[in-house]
Amino acid sequence: MTRWQFGLALAAAAVLTGCDSAGTSPEITATTIAPATTTSRLPVTIAPPTTTVDPYAGLPLIDHVRWTENVDGPRLLVFPTLAGRATDAPGTDELAWQEVRALDPDADAPGMREQFLCHWVWARMVAPDKPSWNLEPWRPAVGYQATVSANCNPGGPER
Repeated sequence: MTRWQFGLALAAAAVLTGCDSAGTSPEITATTIAPATTTSRLPVTIAPPTTTVDPYAGLPLIDHVRWTENVDGPRLLVFPTLAGRATDAPGTDELAWQEVRALDPDADAPGMREQFLCHWVWARMVAPDKPSWNLEPWRPAVGYQATVSANCNPGGPER
């Protein structure tokens, strides 16, 4: 009998006989306790995995892109897929940006990646149903933090 089984048997004997640590209890030894005929197992708790599986892995994140023209200049409309709107798996921001560039290489203009990442991280939370994300190559390339500080629109609001 293992120490664990002995301790469990000792606790069970104390409960069954009404003895506790405050009272006197008869001496119980391993030889006075019959071994169990069946094996019982305690529930096992399994720790959650340290990595999660992306349910959207392998699905396109960007449906399509389309250039338009407005008073300020050209604008690339980026239309994310449902998977692109819902995934939060690490690295999907860069995968999605690669998809945008594959759909239109002209998207890789200064400042456009930062605008896209700002939309990927923040606009998806603030306006998850916004049909498209607008990226403008005429906006100044100010880096990611300044782009976020400008609500993804560095250089001011659209006219």
